[in-house]
Amino acid sequence: MAITGTITRDVEIKCHRHQVFELFKHRPHDTSVIDPETIEACHLISGQWGVPGAVVQWHYYHLGKKETAKEIIEEVDDELHKIVFKVIEGDILEVYDSLSFILTTKEVGDKKFVTLTIEFEKANASIPDPTSYLDLVCGLLANVGAHFVKYP
Repeated sequence: MAITGTITRDVEIKCHRHQVFELFKHRPHDTSVIDPETIEACHLISGQWGVPGAVVQWHYYHLGKKETAKEIIEEVDDELHKIVFKVIEGDILEVYDSLSFILTTKEVGDKKFVTLTIEFEKANASIPDPTSYLDLVCGLLANVGAHFVKYP
């Protein structure tokens, strides 16, 4: 029987939260310029940037190894600053039966956060939760936030 799970982490950012949301909505390919040690490239395969149904291909480095992931944008909510990317092909699906990245932003008092949630399904309990992917994307989010502070 498959096991489903959810892991979440908040990343505090100093830039305006809409900058991070807009980057992942309209210009995720710019992440390769902001953090080339994590993202090698990001290409639009079909559809339009920031529109549900668009398919995006990522080339990235995970635990020292180059990997790829093809994702479909399932949801974009401008009011909630939320984007849902569902992995439909790639290295990550060799380990997990399904995986989605959910990016949201929020303000708590005078602090701003990007929240990354990973929803996943794995075949059995011996497969670890995808915390290494959580670490990877949260590191990218922190670098994106720092980039916008330096280059508003």
